[in-house]
Amino acid sequence: MYKNSRGRPGAVLAAAAVAQFVVALDMSVVNVALPAIRTALGFAPLDLSWVVHMYALTFGGFLLLGGRACDLYGRRRMFVLGLTVFGLCSLVGGLAQDPWQLIAARAGQGLGAAAVAPAALAMLTTTFAEGPQRVRALGVWSAVNAAGGALGVLAGGLLTEYADWRWVMLINLPIVAAALALVPVGVPAEAPPARSERLDALGAVLATGGIGLLVLGVVRTDTLGWGSPGTWATLAAAAVMLGVFVLAEARVAAPLLRLGLLRSRWVAGANALVFLAAAGQFTAFYFVSLYMQQVLGMGAAATGTAFLPFSLGLIAGTIVATRVTASRSPRIPLVSGTLLATAGLAWFALISPDGSFLTDVLGPSLVTSVGAGLVLAPVAAAATTGVAPREAGMASGLLNSSRQLGGCIGLAALATIAAHRTGTTADPAALNDGYALGLAVTAGVFSLAAVVAIGVLPRRRAVPPVPGSTDPAENQLEGAPS
Repeated sequence: MYKNSRGRPGAVLAAAAVAQFVVALDMSVVNVALPAIRTALGFAPLDLSWVVHMYALTFGGFLLLGGRACDLYGRRRMFVLGLTVFGLCSLVGGLAQDPWQLIAARAGQGLGAAAVAPAALAMLTTTFAEGPQRVRALGVWSAVNAAGGALGVLAGGLLTEYADWRWVMLINLPIVAAALALVPVGVPAEAPPARSERLDALGAVLATGGIGLLVLGVVRTDTLGWGSPGTWATLAAAAVMLGVFVLAEARVAAPLLRLGLLRSRWVAGANALVFLAAAGQFTAFYFVSLYMQQVLGMGAAATGTAFLPFSLGLIAGTIVATRVTASRSPRIPLVSGTLLATAGLAWFALISPDGSFLTDVLGPSLVTSVGAGLVLAPVAAAATTGVAPREAGMASGLLNSSRQLGGCIGLAALATIAAHRTGTTADPAALNDGYALGLAVTAGVFSLAAVVAIGVLPRRRAVPPVPGSTDPAENQLEGAPS
């Protein structure tokens, strides 16, 4: 463990876990409340989706910048700043009287989350040394992260049905307060950065603009479609900016993202895997939620409650993966988890319009969730294996960006496939066919994640980096059973 007399590992873990919970919660908590929000604030039908999209846009667009800022300006400082912004914007959103106020608040939440998420993960990887201690810490963090995403659906349904839609925003305030209260208890403040290290302004503009345009182009496909000139123009502009970003980073002394980081098979493989896994998991949440409401006729609260077994499966899988990874290579649970989740999603694809929760949802939910849980903690451990402490924020921002982009792009693409199968008919049988196809393709996406786990990730563990080292590719490999 890296020594710091002012740091308490337990407080660091608690603060990081609570913060990650609220960030994950807000990815899904508003979804069930959208009809109530539309009625209360008078949203136009085409504008309502921006309540979800704006959070994804700013969160995904600023993650690389947030991660690098953690390295340069201090993980604790960015953690506190991000939480403060997130909490204030949650308050503004809960008090919103007009649509633009809620959308602006969601944009601010995304900005805050883009600082909190990489800061939380970087705090863990610099507090706990590689090995069993870090794996256990990441296991707790991953379980809480999974619980936040899954319980967001439950919380959104219950709050909307039994309280008021505003509480899907205001519920964040006590959680943010709890995370901030843990900071002075034991989260250490870092030494100020060296004057020679400055933020890569050009890289920040190119990365934020490129990722932001990519997310914007993808999320607008629900209204513009994939074939529209507006979609292709936005995606082309994103490709140009990201291409220039790659060229620029190769020539900058202190880049926003050091390209040499991707020479590590652990880092590159874990980011490719989490991109595909997030595309599968986010999409599965979407299709299963719609299936229960639109085909089975379940209400918002009942749908949220039905996700409890999924939450429990995620946590169980994370606990098992943590124990395995503490003594063996992360590759073992990653391979097992992706294969198990693929099987569960293939089972999900057998849904029928005459089904029920017990026959069509419960079984595949447990199989899929345990498989996804086996992936959560090991993929974070793999993505930070061999990364020097001074680049922990960079690696954390990259992992969170891959997860966010995977979920966003996967959901938009697979929702389009499902909608094409459904057509203009909205009867339960047609909707069921679309959701079933979407879940079958989602199983295929998770199978690609299994291919990455099997074919890209090393069979041996990396030796922890020498303090001060910046190139994980330089680290030797030591034998570890796979």
